[in-house]
Amino acid sequence: MSTTDSGTTHPSPHPSDGALAQSQLEKRLPTLLSVIAGMVDLTGFLTLGNIFTAHITGNLVLIAAFVVRGGRMNPAQVLAIPVFIIGVAAIWLLARASGRRGPGLARLLLLVQFLVLIGVLIFSVVTKPSANPHGLMAVITAMIAVSAMACQFALLRLALPVAPSTAVMTGNLTNTVLSLLDKQSRTQPLMAGDAERLTGSLYLLVGFFGGCVVAAAAVTYLGDWAWSVPVVLAGVAIALR
Repeated sequence: MSTTDSGTTHPSPHPSDGALAQSQLEKRLPTLLSVIAGMVDLTGFLTLGNIFTAHITGNLVLIAAFVVRGGRMNPAQVLAIPVFIIGVAAIWLLARASGRRGPGLARLLLLVQFLVLIGVLIFSVVTKPSANPHGLMAVITAMIAVSAMACQFALLRLALPVAPSTAVMTGNLTNTVLSLLDKQSRTQPLMAGDAERLTGSLYLLVGFFGGCVVAAAAVTYLGDWAWSVPVVLAGVAIALR
């Protein structure tokens, strides 16, 4: 005669609270972070001497062009690369020291990004770096902004590893085109989960572009106060955790 072991535990058919919170973050947060990245990137480009604060690859291209063709180069474009590396390393150390994972780590790093962006805003309003985009104050402002983006990139990889990049739009555009073609094809799709990938990539593309458009308007009408817009959205990101 068989007996039932009352001590045996069975997996719950419902996801745990932690898994549910992680899933919600992965769905809601990347698009908002993409808007913030677009704003920070374009605001820095327009006010700090054509530096890419979110697209470090763009600075590598500009440096290569300077090496070959010469001309005037913003020192911030060179410094952005080591500062980004140091920023990512600092976030890794912070994450390691905190002992947090998943949503808990995401909340911590969102707060760090928010505080760093506040630093960009305060420094920009006080020193008016846009008046001399190649000056020391502009370089310092740019490095603080690069640090904020380093935090965002590290946040995605450490706390939300499934989430796509919020700043590298080339990959998102590729995913969008391939997913759209798979969706329209009558044959077996070449990419798994094409519908979900298409939706996610489109949101990120629209979000980043929208952030750039809003940033351009903010720089036009607010000047150095334009950094207040990504600061507000970074605060919203914390609230959405």
